[in-house]
Amino acid sequence: MSAPVAFQKSHLIRFHHCDPACIVFYPEYLVIFDELIEDWFNEGLQVNFAQLHAEQRIGVPAARIEVDFIAPSKIGDSLGLRLVVKRIGNKSFTLMIEGSVGGEVRIRALMVRVVAAIDGLRGVSIPDVLREKLARFHFPDPQS
Repeated sequence: MSAPVAFQKSHLIRFHHCDPACIVFYPEYLVIFDELIEDWFNEGLQVNFAQLHAEQRIGVPAARIEVDFIAPSKIGDSLGLRLVVKRIGNKSFTLMIEGSVGGEVRIRALMVRVVAAIDGLRGVSIPDVLREKLARFHFPDPQS
């Protein structure tokens, strides 16, 4: 198996992300993270996110989100986003997302996403094909 890779993308901080102080209003980060996850599915995992939901009727809702707001980001910043998989379970996986500007980490999140049947709203086992794709981005914690 090859060495794991991180999914990386830049995100321009725009006016609509900011509060009156021109810094990112903290709930906007959750929207940015969800956009990153959708891009990761489409570009990194090569899984069509829209088809996964609309046709296969499988979603990946958040079950837990833990966020460290390390330093503020402001309008005009190019936030470098980095996503890795920290854990792959039976019905869920844990992601770590970091956002940096100029090498300075501004935000870090741990997020548990559940693989769920949209019809019936229940967790389902991660399909083998998806599990293999997740493994490419898996950076397990050394303690686990």
